Amino acid sequence: MTRATKAWALLLALSAASTALAASGLAGAARVMPVLVLSGLKAHVILRDYLGLWVAPGWLRGFDFGLALLILAFGGLALAA
Repeated sequence: MTRATKAWALLLALSAASTALAASGLAGAARVMPVLVLSGLKAHVILRDYLGLWVAPGWLRGFDFGLALLILAFGGLALAA
């Protein structure tokens, strides 16, 4: 199985988890935080496997750091609302 195929399968699994979470009936911050984490994981997979940043680990760490800050900021806003 190629790297792209494995990434595609992982993205499908993460999307299924997002769908299950949406159908779970949770509301508010209880739904926002897991959705943010799942979207961050999906972004990481896309950056790593589809954009090829596995060959540039410094760039990948930089993007991961930026994504983590964004997820934390959005999570903080969700908790404050």
